[in-house]
Amino acid sequence: MGYGEMTCEQFIAFLDEYQDGAALPAARAELDAHVSRCANCKRYAESYRSTIELARTAWNDADEASSADVPEALVRAILTAQRRAKS
Repeated sequence: MGYGEMTCEQFIAFLDEYQDGAALPAARAELDAHVSRCANCKRYAESYRSTIELARTAWNDADEASSADVPEALVRAILTAQRRAKS
């Protein structure tokens, strides 16, 4: 990033890193700045966060033995791939 004002498309591309806290400090600052001035991206990020929390709740409510066998990284990778395939 670092090349002017972030677009919504760029924000969405970095949403996983933003939500996970994995974005580098400079990138995080740009992401924070964008979401602070863009109501649509703020709602999208909140919806994304809620979806992840609901998915975790669903996994927790499922049979513990079977859900424990699926690594969270795999679940995230699948959700990310699905999201990217739809866009």
